[in-house]
Amino acid sequence: MSLLTQIFGSRNQRLLKQYQKTVREINALEAAMEQLTDEALQAKTPEFKARLAQGESLDSLLPEAFAVCREASKRVLKMRHFDVQLIGAMTLHYGKIAEMGTGEGKTLMATLAAYLNGLSGNGVHVITVNDYLAQRDAESMGVLYGWLGLSTGCNLSSMDHDAKQQAYNADITYGTNNEFGFDYLRDNMVYDAADRVQRSLSFGIVDEVDSILIDEARTPLIISGQAENHTDLYCKINEVPPLLTLQIGDETPDGKGKVEVPGDYTKDEKTHQVLLTEAGHEKAEQILTRMGLLAEGASLYDAANITLIHHLYAALRAHTLYHKDQHYVVQNGEVVIVDEFTGRLMSGRRWSEGLHQAVEAKEHVNIQNENQTLASITFQNYFRMYAKLAGMTGTADTEAYEFQEIYNLETVVIPPNRPSQRKDRQDQVYKTAEEKYGAMLKDIQDCYQRGQPVLVGTTSIENSELLSGILTKVKLPHNVLNAKQHAREAEIIAQAGRPQAITIATNMAGRGTDIVLGGNVAKQIQLLEANEQLSELEKAEQSRKLGDEWQSLHDKVVAAGGLHIIGTERHESRRVDNQLRGRSGRQGDPGSSRFYLSLDDALLRIFAGDRVRAIMDRLKMPEGEPIEAGIVSRSIESAQRKVEARNFDIRKQLLEYDDVANDQRKVIYQQRNELLETQDVSELISSLRHGVFTDLFRTYVPEQSMEEQWELSALDAALRDEWQLDFSVARALEESPNATDDELLEKLLTAADATYVAKIAVVGRESFSGFERSVMLQAIDSHWREHLAALDHLRQGIHLRGYAQQNPKQEYKREAFELFGQMLNLIKDEVVRIVMTVRIQSREEIDAAEERLAQPHVENVHYQHADFDANAAPEELLAPPAVPDASPAQPQVNALPKVGRNDPCPCGSGKKYKHCHGKLA
Repeated sequence: MSLLTQIFGSRNQRLLKQYQKTVREINALEAAMEQLTDEALQAKTPEFKARLAQGESLDSLLPEAFAVCREASKRVLKMRHFDVQLIGAMTLHYGKIAEMGTGEGKTLMATLAAYLNGLSGNGVHVITVNDYLAQRDAESMGVLYGWLGLSTGCNLSSMDHDAKQQAYNADITYGTNNEFGFDYLRDNMVYDAADRVQRSLSFGIVDEVDSILIDEARTPLIISGQAENHTDLYCKINEVPPLLTLQIGDETPDGKGKVEVPGDYTKDEKTHQVLLTEAGHEKAEQILTRMGLLAEGASLYDAANITLIHHLYAALRAHTLYHKDQHYVVQNGEVVIVDEFTGRLMSGRRWSEGLHQAVEAKEHVNIQNENQTLASITFQNYFRMYAKLAGMTGTADTEAYEFQEIYNLETVVIPPNRPSQRKDRQDQVYKTAEEKYGAMLKDIQDCYQRGQPVLVGTTSIENSELLSGILTKVKLPHNVLNAKQHAREAEIIAQAGRPQAITIATNMAGRGTDIVLGGNVAKQIQLLEANEQLSELEKAEQSRKLGDEWQSLHDKVVAAGGLHIIGTERHESRRVDNQLRGRSGRQGDPGSSRFYLSLDDALLRIFAGDRVRAIMDRLKMPEGEPIEAGIVSRSIESAQRKVEARNFDIRKQLLEYDDVANDQRKVIYQQRNELLETQDVSELISSLRHGVFTDLFRTYVPEQSMEEQWELSALDAALRDEWQLDFSVARALEESPNATDDELLEKLLTAADATYVAKIAVVGRESFSGFERSVMLQAIDSHWREHLAALDHLRQGIHLRGYAQQNPKQEYKREAFELFGQMLNLIKDEVVRIVMTVRIQSREEIDAAEERLAQPHVENVHYQHADFDANAAPEELLAPPAVPDASPAQPQVNALPKVGRNDPCPCGSGKKYKHCHGKLA
């Protein structure tokens, strides 16, 4: 600690001191608030709104608003906010992240900041990790907001359009991160402004902020539609991987590594990669030739076989890297992904790059078609659009740098209401997995006999079921809480603090349900209160009885040492380990935790296995004897730091690439929104028309050129054939032999305007305006989709530019900018061409055409938070799913004639091509 920090305190301590002053102000108001009647307390909300309207700031209202909300909570919810919750709520209001331990009351804390910001009428979004929590919190906290005169909405995936609009129009809206992101994308795909559901993004409070903004930020949100059907190919390719063998060992440039057992492919678990060896390529080519998928003598790397190699690698990864009941489960004939961080089932999500179809082929279930990306956004870019963003979680400090770097969010560590009594014991490292499970079983049996509840945290469903089998053998009653038990999850976890309770849970990161020592009695009391057959007296009597019963159970568990946490292995992120530990020792309760590891665990095997195994062999440690030393724990933590740093680099890289698409996305979406809100688009169409015809004219009549260089007959042919414009520039020149090129251009534009006005005269301005808007929206949408696919393909190969001593990111930015320019020109051309060439007989015809254009043009739309493969080569994967095309890639065709370096530039600037647009090329 530096001298300055010792004198002035750390940044965190200074902030807490500052907030403490405001807490004293709020506490001073408590007595006055208690004196107010319910009506007077409720009247404070309109008073605050009036003061805001007169120009008072939210910051100046904070002490009073917090005091009002706290008093209302005491009356309505029978809960009083602690001082630390007031500090947490201030942290949220000032747009920071509040780190508060499990059980400190984050849900209740958020009500203060949500109430204060809800007064502005701009809407507050409270973002949670799943629909269950969103609904639970909206219902339980909505009572408080409703009593204070603010409306609450809940945004769920199953809701229809009108219900969603209503939810967003409420003062405070609860919902999941995926749903808010998808609604934003859907709003930018509508054809009528009234169909949009979201309001402006004003203030967002993200619950479990580390899970949403970090764990899930590696995966973009994607809305996709069906592409071509390759089902047959997946089934055939699925037969190839079992015929290939794994090579053990690999030659390294320094000569240290060598091939121990030759094979057809190498597998690198650290980077989650599979690569074919030279022999493997030859063998795969022979197998594919036998199957009739590859022509005799052809290579896998021929341009025509790009799709084939893509499918082969997808099948190989499906067979060697993705395992059933660990990375996915098969349910009702479908492959459902398991979230690696929480162990939850991700229904509706699909892996990209054809991997999901390869896994479906491997499991012999129905193969669903590949998808084409219609719209996509990363969570980083979605949440950075909020005018003010805040978050809360039990574990943010280890990732504070990333929050600051990417989201500009500061992390404030808020002290617990009561100091933690939990004892975190040293990790125990065993030589084999069997020894590790044996030691865990002894620990669990010991706790069970002493009446101490145990929560066992595992990293996969497979481990949960293995451990469950071990406990069943020795007849220990237990609950398994994993992705397959989604519905009962909250009930099980609420009772995990009862004496002798044994709960096995996959990495569930807090997930919003408290583990109360002695079991959760609040649920039972709520059911009692709701029972109308009982009198008030009976209710009170039974509630007291339940309370006494709970108290004796609680005392028993406290005496046994509180909740004991057992970790079956270390997760690659320290944060997830801390979340598991944080389940114990809430509100000053006693508790303990210990992680049991073996040298077979993935993290140890990859990063420290050989070193620790050598130590154990040297010390001749007997079987079943663990290493329990600080040096081992520290080396594991340093391995975790390495993995965290690598994951941060991946997320940062994803963001840097997506930033390019994001700037373009903003331009496109802003253009769409302006179109939706404009009644009359004739001015816009007029400027597009003049731009297109000017470019066309200058292609054949370059600026500052001699009359002999003009290609008027070719220009007339283009106007007649492509644009159906009955105007001859050559004839206009004959009629006015002394006309300049600018005067001829003016005549052409006048003729184009006249043709356009004649069309409008047939159906009327209003009808034609609707048709024009639909044409523009349709052109923007279809070209934007193609542009996204082009960016995907560009991104996949861009890392190879590094071999040419070029910076791949710079190259990507430059080429993406050029592609964007080309897309805008294509949109312009298409819109003008349709408007100029459409033949109209009647108003009914134009209305029908407008309706047809406004129909969605893609079938089977999927919403997916595509599972980003964090461990594959970053440059290949930092894209939404690409759409593999069965046909060989078509060459890019330039619409303009080829221009020599010294010729005048076709843009009409008058400069030589090499000094103008030739510079870009």
